[in-house]
Amino acid sequence: MITLHGEHIYLRAIEPSDLAFLYQLENDERFWAVSNTQKPFSKFLLQQYLDNAQQDIYEAKQLRLMVCEKLTDNSVGMIDLFNFEPKHRRVGTGILIDPKYWNKGFASEAIALISKFVFQNLDVHQIYANIGDSNVSSIKLFEKNGFIKSGTKKDWNFTNGKFENELLYQLINE
Repeated sequence: MITLHGEHIYLRAIEPSDLAFLYQLENDERFWAVSNTQKPFSKFLLQQYLDNAQQDIYEAKQLRLMVCEKLTDNSVGMIDLFNFEPKHRRVGTGILIDPKYWNKGFASEAIALISKFVFQNLDVHQIYANIGDSNVSSIKLFEKNGFIKSGTKKDWNFTNGKFENELLYQLINE
């Protein structure tokens, strides 16, 4: 069964040609708080990342896929799998969509595709997301895709001079 192709988007491996797109999104300070970034990324550092991005998820314990619009083949964002734990059959996920593509349903479709992919191809029992409690749009996104809030990490992240709770959302494959 094809798991990485949806109605409006598809997920694909990261390519060297994605450097400019990665540079743009990774250096957008609006997203630094959610990705724990504290300084800009150089093109050199991102190129090194791209050079090593083809490692198997079982080796690297992470995987970044590009979210691409089917109609135009444009990259509209990225979705990550991280902290892959085959023994415990779980993996974390995070998503970043370029703001010019917000509110088009691409993020929701990408979450659905990545969830189906990990359950069918990686023998994962659960996928989880860590979301700051002020990130209302991400909370709605993950809840829309069946994720359930299962915990709160109090004062977990220090951002913009104050502490913020981080919420743990899980989607468990029953």
